[in-house]
Amino acid sequence: MSEQGVRLNIRKATLRRWRKEFARHLRAHGVEANATERAVRGNRLPAKLDGIYRAEQRGESRHTRTRAEAVGRKLLKGDFRVEHGKARLVETRREVERGWFAVSDILMAEGRRKLAHEVWRFAAEMPPPKTEPELIAENLRGRVRDARTRDGPAQTPRSY
Repeated sequence: MSEQGVRLNIRKATLRRWRKEFARHLRAHGVEANATERAVRGNRLPAKLDGIYRAEQRGESRHTRTRAEAVGRKLLKGDFRVEHGKARLVETRREVERGWFAVSDILMAEGRRKLAHEVWRFAAEMPPPKTEPELIAENLRGRVRDARTRDGPAQTPRSY
């Protein structure tokens, strides 16, 4: 709450700016710090609220279960569609890749071939961006595939 009693609404962009400033101040005091965004690090997993994360670790997250059940129902109906936010994820990934490839080019021009190659490989090997429902669907499909492999093919009754 502000001094006037108004609830603060801190936007993601503001938090990012604060993190960068905080890291800059730490570096000014001799502390190694960075404020690298998850996308730049190649992290494609969505951020989760602490309570949801901890409940997941215990296997007790109702939120996660509800999301998985919703995705499962859509998969069973054949009604699973990519979310509208996917386009933004893909564009962000393209920007991140361009940035890493530019860093690789600069390193190569400086004669730092090994590091340039490592940076290029990091960018080239980042997993494709996926929305949370896509990740859930991938996980569910994998579980079904594993169950089928473990249990063998389904037996169909013969008609005589």
